[in-house]
Amino acid sequence: MSAQGRGQAPMAVLIAGPTASGKSALALALAERIGGIVINTDSMQVYRDLEVITARPGAAEEARVPHLLYGHVDAAENYSVGRFLEDAAAALEAARAQGRIPVFTGGSGLYFKGLTRGLAAIPPVPADIRAAVRARLDAAGPETLREELSRRDPVAAARLRPADRTRIARALEVVEATGRSIADWHNEGTPPLLDAARVAKIFLAPDRAALYRRIDARFDAMLSAGALEEVQALAARRLDPLLPAMKAHGVPWLIRHLAGEMSLDAAATEGKKDTRHYAKRQFTWFRHQLADWPRVEPAAALDALMRDVSR
Repeated sequence: MSAQGRGQAPMAVLIAGPTASGKSALALALAERIGGIVINTDSMQVYRDLEVITARPGAAEEARVPHLLYGHVDAAENYSVGRFLEDAAAALEAARAQGRIPVFTGGSGLYFKGLTRGLAAIPPVPADIRAAVRARLDAAGPETLREELSRRDPVAAARLRPADRTRIARALEVVEATGRSIADWHNEGTPPLLDAARVAKIFLAPDRAALYRRIDARFDAMLSAGALEEVQALAARRLDPLLPAMKAHGVPWLIRHLAGEMSLDAAATEGKKDTRHYAKRQFTWFRHQLADWPRVEPAAALDALMRDVSR
């Protein structure tokens, strides 16, 4: 029987934090010490097309400790929190079968929230409905679709910014596919995979200025490691620009550079800026949504987690 079915959950470690804060290295070091298995909890590192531009763990790291849920999704797919939880349940079973402690690590707050608090069970949206809504979005723009959403789902519309293309389209897709508000589905949550009382959790909170310098340096390093060539291959597929993989930090700007619209230096500058803004939002999101998570300086994190795991 699954852990969920017994009303129990395996012991697990959850490592969150802003981008470029050292989560992957910490997870690897911890997993080596405790006999763990690293499970990706980052919404961009799931895409096989985005290895370099997302700083995904490579073969050397995977040779030291098993890693799961990295690069297993095609960029043409719209990977969701619900799909992640399905994959995470299978990863938990694999960890249990190997006698390893699962170490979840990443920067996607909704994934961690789903693991520990559950998720609304929204049915899959048929591909034809999604395509039709996206076509209308491209033709009419987000404000027009938000007006339509205000008529069909005023509760959801009131929560969204007029320019929030992705969430407006998602809310319209759900109401069109199910006849119900996305807010209704959110109120009918599914159980969490992990018992929050049985996990060791941590949010890495580095100094902001140091983090921003690290973000800039890492972006330059990714370019040197082949990020531009990776994005060029992705752009050649001519996928829907609204797909999550097409909006990974740096990808839209590098695509504009490849199209001759801006210099590489300008694209890199904008990619770094977007990544720094994202890190700031990650700090804010976790502070409000998962306020009980301990915030720890990266240098002290390994010792703090070892104390929790050893209790």
